[in-house]
This record gives sequence, structure tokens and C-alpha cells, in this order.
Amino acid sequence: MMHRNKLVPELMVSNLSDSLEFWVALVGFKVAYQRLEDGFAYLDLDGAQVMLEQVDPLANQWLTAALERPFGRGMNLQIDVAAVLPVIQRLDAAAYPLFKPSKDVWYRAGEVEVGQREFLVQDPDGYLVRLVERLGERARPVEAEVPE
Repeated sequence: MMHRNKLVPELMVSNLSDSLEFWVALVGFKVAYQRLEDGFAYLDLDGAQVMLEQVDPLANQWLTAALERPFGRGMNLQIDVAAVLPVIQRLDAAAYPLFKPSKDVWYRAGEVEVGQREFLVQDPDGYLVRLVERLGERARPVEAEVPE
């Protein structure tokens, strides 16, 4: 039996086939299960999970407002992957554009900094996806004290 995470975003998509091509073939997710008759797929990538549901004006879907591209404005989905390079190579081979190129960044997290190699790409409906390869932790630099 599959473990389901306590938080799994469900993304409304305009075309399930196009979305599966992006999420499965390019990003590397696997289809855990799907209900094609409902335009639905549950995806998993090493514990990162997302649900996709194709918009159907005749279905009783939980839409709070009209969907306008890009979908998911104001949100990005950070997904950990073992390595970003293979994903970038698949996207490049498909001539799929990146939103932001890969770079190494360090973020303050309490008393340490956490590093990640990250890049951003939009799915076919415009959802912003940040794929992250973990680089570990390092001591936070001591900030110079400002004299009073």
C-alpha cells in the first residue's frame, strides 16, 4: 500500500495528457494511480506527491474562481530531487524553457545555512515548480557587529 503524505497539492490542469507529459516524462514523477474517466492522476517522486485534475465545466469541482493562466499565481512548489542535472537535460532535449536557470543558493535556517542547487520551470498551465538538489548545511557566517 502506498504511503500518502499529509499534504498533497491538487492542481487543476487544462489538459491531463499534456500535464502528465511534463510531470512524468520530463520531471520524473511516476503515476501512482489514475482515474482517466475523471481526468485525475496521483503522482509520486520519491515521496514528493501531487495530484492533477483536468478542469471539467460539467463536473462538481472545487473551483473558487475562474482559472486564468498562469495557474497557481503567487505559489511555487519546491520538490526535492536526487540531482537537478538529469531533469534539466530532459527539459533541454524537449526544448522546454526554464523559468530560472540552475544555481547554487544558501538560505539561513536558524544557526546554519542550508544549500541547494535549484532551478525553476513552469508546467503547461503555468504552475511554478522549483526543483532542488540538496547540498547540505554549513555554519552560518558570523555577521560583523555594528558599533553603537
